Amino acid sequence: MRSPLATSTVPRVSRFCCYQLDPTQDPRWTELVENHPRASVFHTVAWLQALQRTYGYSPVVFTTSPPTGRLGNGLVFCRINSWLTGRRLVSLPFSDHCEPLFDSAEELNFLIRYLQTALEHQGWNYLELRPIHENLGQTGDGIGCLPGAAYFLHTLDLRPDLNAVFQRLHKDSVQRRIQRAKRAGLVEKCGRSDDLLKEFYALFVITRSRHGLPPIPYAWFQNLIHCQDLPLEIRLAYKDETPIAAILTLQFRDVVYFKYGCSDARFNRFGATPWLLWGAIAAAKTNGATEFDMGRTQEDNAGLLAFKNHWVPAPKRLVYWQFPYTSFLDSVHGWKLKMAKRLFSYMPDRLLTIIGKLMYRHIG
Repeated sequence: MRSPLATSTVPRVSRFCCYQLDPTQDPRWTELVENHPRASVFHTVAWLQALQRTYGYSPVVFTTSPPTGRLGNGLVFCRINSWLTGRRLVSLPFSDHCEPLFDSAEELNFLIRYLQTALEHQGWNYLELRPIHENLGQTGDGIGCLPGAAYFLHTLDLRPDLNAVFQRLHKDSVQRRIQRAKRAGLVEKCGRSDDLLKEFYALFVITRSRHGLPPIPYAWFQNLIHCQDLPLEIRLAYKDETPIAAILTLQFRDVVYFKYGCSDARFNRFGATPWLLWGAIAAAKTNGATEFDMGRTQEDNAGLLAFKNHWVPAPKRLVYWQFPYTSFLDSVHGWKLKMAKRLFSYMPDRLLTIIGKLMYRHIG
């Protein structure tokens, strides 16, 4: 749909108007994403279609550009309509970050204020933004977004030569583990076949169960793979024909994204995960990538944070912004989650998989 929102709620003092479009149908969105310097894999139509097909979310882009001309900016959301967690706009669910694609702060600020005004009229509980660079809480123009969840974002610079990149990694926790994996004679398989996905997902379920969490639905990974426009690669490490670790990476332009990792803890001594990551980094560098995005990490996840700090010792702080502020995310990451993890830890993997299939669409 390419029509303005209800104009009765728009501040009349502005010289801008707000329009909305379906990014999966309007070719102007693809053109903007392909050319905007702040666009990421999470802006792409393939990623949005995977969210739509797996969880039933409705992608929408808000812009100040009229429908008859070139699309000059856009703020992409998914509409989440849940009987359990309410109706909200999230930019974007299950995405580490999602920059507003705006060159003008004035237009972006107008659009955010517009959506804040439209919340009640449209029946949304809140909106959430996940930028990397935009400090929405300190713009000084009355936007009023408040910080919600906070993370660290680890991005590895691949512009130096490959040997220089390797030498910057932690000697004991990364370099020596990579060498240990080589001596162990591990075998790697790469691709996006159904067989690789099944072996990846089996390890993924084991890993999530170990952490006391239901796994993301299998359909999510299937939909990512079936979006042929999305460069995706599964890397699996084998010890004597037994799959022991796996990672899944995505690529957009010159950035490779490490999105998922999993392993069988019985084989951790072989250093398979660092070995797989280094293989992905070396391949990314060879193919012209300049950055390896290792994704977000919760502030209180000490183990994962320490692991990633050995690769990128100075991560960026990543803050999600909400209007109005809701305690829902605090509950997800706080004591309610801890109680749920205790319960999940007693469940068999098959039951956890069913719960994940039912649950995740409500918490995006």
